Amino acid sequence: MISVSKSLIVSRTCVAILALNIFSFVLVHAQDEPQPAIHGIAVANMDRSVKPGDDFFLYANGDWIKRTEIPPDRGRIGVFTVLSELSDKRTAGLIEEMAKGNAQNGSGARKIADLYNSYMDEAGIESRGLAPLEPRLKAIAAIQNKQELAHALGENLRADVDALNNTNFHTANLFGLWVAPGFNDSDHYAAYLLQGGLQLPDREYYLATSDRMRDLRSKYQTHVSAMLKLAGFTDPDARAARIVELEHAIAQTHLSLADNENIHKANNTWQRADFEAKAPGLEWAEYFRGAGLSKQASFIVWQPGAFVGESALVASTALDTWKDWLAYHLIEAYAGVLPKALADERFAFFGKTLSGTPEQRPRWKRGVETVNRLLGDEVGKVYAQRYFPPEAKAQADAMVANIIAAFRKRIEALSWMDPSTKAEAQAKLTTLYVGIGYTGTWRDYSAYEVEKDDIFGNFWRGSLFDYQRHVARLGAPVDRKEWSMTPQTVNAVNLPLQNALNFPAAILQPPFFDPQAPAASNYGAIGSVIGHEISHTFDSEGAAFDSKGRVRNWWTPSDLAHFEAATAKLAAQYDTYKPFPDLSVNGKQTLGENIADVAGISAAYDGYRASLAGQTAPTQEGFSGDQQFFIAFAQNWGSKSREASLRQQVLTDPHAPGPYRAATVRNIDAWYAAFDVQPADKMYLGAPDRVRIW
Repeated sequence: MISVSKSLIVSRTCVAILALNIFSFVLVHAQDEPQPAIHGIAVANMDRSVKPGDDFFLYANGDWIKRTEIPPDRGRIGVFTVLSELSDKRTAGLIEEMAKGNAQNGSGARKIADLYNSYMDEAGIESRGLAPLEPRLKAIAAIQNKQELAHALGENLRADVDALNNTNFHTANLFGLWVAPGFNDSDHYAAYLLQGGLQLPDREYYLATSDRMRDLRSKYQTHVSAMLKLAGFTDPDARAARIVELEHAIAQTHLSLADNENIHKANNTWQRADFEAKAPGLEWAEYFRGAGLSKQASFIVWQPGAFVGESALVASTALDTWKDWLAYHLIEAYAGVLPKALADERFAFFGKTLSGTPEQRPRWKRGVETVNRLLGDEVGKVYAQRYFPPEAKAQADAMVANIIAAFRKRIEALSWMDPSTKAEAQAKLTTLYVGIGYTGTWRDYSAYEVEKDDIFGNFWRGSLFDYQRHVARLGAPVDRKEWSMTPQTVNAVNLPLQNALNFPAAILQPPFFDPQAPAASNYGAIGSVIGHEISHTFDSEGAAFDSKGRVRNWWTPSDLAHFEAATAKLAAQYDTYKPFPDLSVNGKQTLGENIADVAGISAAYDGYRASLAGQTAPTQEGFSGDQQFFIAFAQNWGSKSREASLRQQVLTDPHAPGPYRAATVRNIDAWYAAFDVQPADKMYLGAPDRVRIW
């Protein structure tokens, strides 16, 4: 879904469920069209009985939290939830128009209508039963030896991972392919291979020894057995036990999410011959033949240890166990477009048990997500024209320019940075491409075949179409202005290998961005989002890339040492945050996002002050401009989460939960002055302890 990226939020979407999103959610003013009654901060959402210096998150969001219930089909709620629902409703309306328009066969509009209708045809799905799956299962059952297994594993390779944005990072296939600008040749697309093979969200779900995780693993094994039984397999309990045991062994080979952040350790170029020499066990020639990559001379292997370990497991684990593993992963991946019993069992575990979500999202919403996943740009063309006026684009462009200018001034003012390092940092800002609203080049779906009564085939062909599109780009020149998100996506992204940013149309609306709101709230809300994404250019990962997107150390040794000391200090700060007595935020895992939050709000504040041109900001209900700015920022991160959902976020998400993102203000001097925060207040940090990076 996303190219090389660092996003404001992270969405992990699986073919089978199409609904288990892992977002850092935010407050919203309305349940449908986000039209604030007051243009500015949501004063009604605040709890002014809380002292801002004790808990700024609750001060800004407490009354909203008290009166808001999490919908039964959500693990958590906030502005991203509601804005996504708004985008879904708009998209559903566009789909309905296309369906009624009798569009020509093969046209984009016809494909959208047919794809959506095929997903909504529950009666047809039930009547076909397991028939769409059976040829695939028979092919797996017919595998006779490890050579044929290698070929089958290669055939299952998909371009379903994004290392820098952690999208589907632990692919259910043995490995994942990522096609992106090369680490060492950013002018051409390169092939990256990443660890995979797990169905649970992260290696910790297999390896953690807590009673809670042991219980989850037991329930997961029961779920695997249930899925196999529903698919007609004999002896499902024994098969499930072997599958989970194999996934546990795979998890032991995996690099942790925190360790995966080190770009320099990921920069491992392997020639084809290196795979047999360095990772024996899997018949690599047959694997690459199955994957259609026989002519690819080299790959960047992100986690070499996982490739060594997983390849060895192919050799040491019984063939029948691997065949069961392949069959189970196939069933799981397509359960959402198979008979209801399979879809319900999948949601019962991954939705209810794992994420704590009581109800599955309505089918029409999942249908919209299906269309966005497989034909996103085709919908986006119409969405952008309908819902993103030129005036909004012009105002957003102006804010971006102001915040980039603020970054330039902050870089120049750094007393600790050498002039040569400053010059490189400024060069990154000069070449930075910022996309606002929508792409200038829409994706071509002419080769994607959609049939109105074949949702299983539509998914299969859609996944294969996307894979083949990526493979065809290998070695080709990079389009640095290519978008990784659709206009109807409520998110924002930094693409370090392209040195580019995307701000889709759907996020450029209230409460993030309101053309009628004061500058203070706009800069605190969308301005901090813009600053966040610009800041990723210089976070713990972004700092490894130069102005052309190459992995290159452009720092002097002393500058790099200062930067690493400051970021280590920030990681230690976040290590102290404990959502639960037995679970802390991982400061290393969330470091890149935390750097972007600190630097982003700092630059947005400077941009806001500059926008005043020396004038005094208007007040809102007695709140000064500076107070509005920081309240708007904290209201970005107001949220309510179910326990299971929050635990999953802490374990698997590179973003800290909302309360701790709001706590970024502890590092900003102006926040202390705005709210008269004193040493006795719980959030107070002495000036030497405040983290200042950019």
